[in-house]
Amino acid sequence: MPALSQLWRLYFRRFAIDHWYRFAKQRLHWTLPNLSTPEQCERWSDLLPLMTWQLWLARDFVTDNPLPWQKPKPKLSPGRVAQAMGEIFAAIGTPAVPPKPRGKSPGWTEGQTRTRRIRYPTVKKSTAKQKKQVPQSA
Repeated sequence: MPALSQLWRLYFRRFAIDHWYRFAKQRLHWTLPNLSTPEQCERWSDLLPLMTWQLWLARDFVTDNPLPWQKPKPKLSPGRVAQAMGEIFAAIGTPAVPPKPRGKSPGWTEGQTRTRRIRYPTVKKSTAKQKKQVPQSA
């Protein structure tokens, strides 16, 4: 058990971590994608701290673009930086090729077998209810 003088520092650390989890779930959409495998979920979860660091490092390069109901802030939060990242992406450009003109897609090729996506059972956490004892006749 840590000393009482150290305990408040540990609580502040926990307080910051709790807010990061809330930010990751709400703003970075941690729980939004419907991923199929645990490996995909782990990869997505590994990307979230990298996105947070990217927002933290981009803090000095973006200007505050508050929405009409928001007050201007001198020190930008990660959410405000994410809101202003559009100007950085516009300046950097994209490595993607421009979209091709729209036409009729060829569809599914003949003779190719289709496989259904693997469905995993939903995990439900609940307390087990006790079954009623049915009296047995003699």
